[in-house]
Amino acid sequence: MMDTIVKIFQAISATLGIEWAPLHLPLARRLQTLAATTWICLILFGEAFCIFIYVQFLYSSYWWLALLYGAWLLNDLDVCNRGGRIVEWVRNWSLWRYYRDYFPINLVKTAELDTSKNYLFACFPHGVVCSGAFGAFATNALDFYKVFPGMTCNMITLGGHFRVPLFRELVLALGSCASSQESLLYLLDKNKNQGKCVVLFVGGAAEALDSHPGEYKVILSRRKGFVRVAMKSGAPLVPVFSFGETDVYRPLNNSEDSLLRKFQDKVRQITGISPVFPIGRGVFQYSFGVLPLRSPITTVVGVPMEIEKNLDPTSEEVDAVHAEFTRRLIDLFESEKSKYLTDHKNTHLVIT
Repeated sequence: MMDTIVKIFQAISATLGIEWAPLHLPLARRLQTLAATTWICLILFGEAFCIFIYVQFLYSSYWWLALLYGAWLLNDLDVCNRGGRIVEWVRNWSLWRYYRDYFPINLVKTAELDTSKNYLFACFPHGVVCSGAFGAFATNALDFYKVFPGMTCNMITLGGHFRVPLFRELVLALGSCASSQESLLYLLDKNKNQGKCVVLFVGGAAEALDSHPGEYKVILSRRKGFVRVAMKSGAPLVPVFSFGETDVYRPLNNSEDSLLRKFQDKVRQITGISPVFPIGRGVFQYSFGVLPLRSPITTVVGVPMEIEKNLDPTSEEVDAVHAEFTRRLIDLFESEKSKYLTDHKNTHLVIT
C-alpha cells in the first residue's frame, strides 16, 4: 500500500515538474535553508507580524506596556536620521553565518580605506531583495570589521521601516538608517563620525523590477542625488557591485510595455515598494517558492573616488562627478566580471 502511495506521489510530482529535496542532507545544509527561510520571512512578513503582535499587546492586560513603548517610539522616531543604533550582538547571530553559507556570499575589497574618512558606498545592483549586500554589510557574517579594520557600516533603507513597532528595533540593531539626505549627511559628517561606510542602493526599489538572471541592468543615469550628498559632505564615493545578485530569483517576464510592469510601477510610486513576485524555491522542493536559489554572490568593493567638498554644487559640477563615477563603475564591472560570472564574455552592464 505504501509503495503504491509513493509511486502515485512520484507520478504527480513528475507531471507537475516538482523536484523534491533529498531526505538525507547534512545538518549544515538544513540549517542554511532554515536561515534563508527566516530571512525571507522577516523581509516579506516581518512588518505585518510585528504590527499584529503590538496590537495584541495593546488589547491585552499589558496595554499599558504597549502604550509606554508607543510613547517611547514616537520620541525615538528621529534616531534613524541621527546615526541609528547598532547592536553588535544582533549582527553576530549564528543565523547570519548560515545565511551567508546558503548561497554562499563573499565580500572582496580592492583597496584599503582610511579610517579617518567616511565613505559613501554606492551599491549595484539592487536585485530583488539585496541578498548579497545584506549579508556583507548588515551583518558581521562576512567579517566586515576584519576586511576593513577600523571601519563601521550602516545600510540605508526606506524611512517607513523605522515607524513599524518592534520591527524597527531589528532594523536599527543591524545598523540601518533612513534614506533621507539628513541621515546621509549626518553619517558622513567628519565632525560627528569617522570610519563610516554608508551603504546606499542608488537604483532603489525601481531597479528591482529589472532584476533577471544573467542580466545586469542598473538605474544610474537619472540618479544624481547621491553625488550631491557626496559633494556636500566631501565623502569619497565607492562603487560596489554584487556579482550574482540577479541570479538568486527568477522574476516574471515584465517588459517595460507590459501590463504587469505598468502595475508594478504604479504600486512602487504609491508605496515605494516594488511588487516583484519573485520565483525561487521552496523549503522542501527546488521548483518554486519564495526562498532564494542557492547561487553564489560576490560583493566587490571598488577603489574610492575622492570628492572635493562643495556645499552648493552646480548642476554642471554634479554632472562631471556623476560621469566620472559612472566610468569607474563600468571599469569595476568589466575588470571583475571574469572572476565571478560564468558567461562573462556575453554579459554586459546596462545603465539606464
